[in-house]
Amino acid sequence: MLPLNPSLLRTVWLLSIALLCSAPNLQTPAAPAAVPLSAEPHHKLVLENSYVRVYRVSIPAHSATLLHQHDLPYVSVSLGPADFVNAVAGRPEVHVVLADGQVGYSRGGLAHIARTDSGVVFNNVTIELLKPQGEPQNLCAKIVPGGALLAPSCPDASADQKKEPSSVPQFKTDEMTAQLDSYGPGAQPVEIAARVPTLLVIAAGSEIQRSGTAIQKESLSAGSAVWLPAASRTIFSNQSGKPWTVLSLTFEGN
Repeated sequence: MLPLNPSLLRTVWLLSIALLCSAPNLQTPAAPAAVPLSAEPHHKLVLENSYVRVYRVSIPAHSATLLHQHDLPYVSVSLGPADFVNAVAGRPEVHVVLADGQVGYSRGGLAHIARTDSGVVFNNVTIELLKPQGEPQNLCAKIVPGGALLAPSCPDASADQKKEPSSVPQFKTDEMTAQLDSYGPGAQPVEIAARVPTLLVIAAGSEIQRSGTAIQKESLSAGSAVWLPAASRTIFSNQSGKPWTVLSLTFEGN
């Protein structure tokens, strides 16, 4: 056996180091940074004031949002049935199925992607709450997981709500109360008197005419958002001949 040449060993060692340094970087690429909610292209800002930022959200079938950040608590209402994947950063993905008009609440502080893998278009209204909310509590709907229903009385879920008006409190925080109001197909005008600042979102319906003092008459449909100042009165009339539903957020806090 021939003796090993120290200078040859050094050459081989240097060559190995050079090959390692020139090899492609095989490390796992870093995850993309979450964009602000305002920069996510499927979220369109439709109303903003000192209480809320309201986004109209529409995700086509077999598509997805960018990874986006929800820093603030928010309320959502589904416009039509929904079937999508909610991929929250750092958590397992969740398959979500929602009914038309279903209300949701999140405390925020998360980043996620919504994907319409099922082929169902996803439409909703997302309402960022700009003031501190405190602890959310269920009223007549199980919005907050694990929380009891705290409303002293709730409408009978088996009653025919398509003919008679009904009001179902959903949940509340220290700042805000969310309620779903359903109206029949008749064209009888509905007057809404806002005792405190109130956000209205048409959750279902079309050809809803809005009129009132010092406001221009306008036509509303599912997804439309209207801000009612405190001590204001607004008249809504239904021209479609079909039932319609309104999500109202009333702000009792500062």
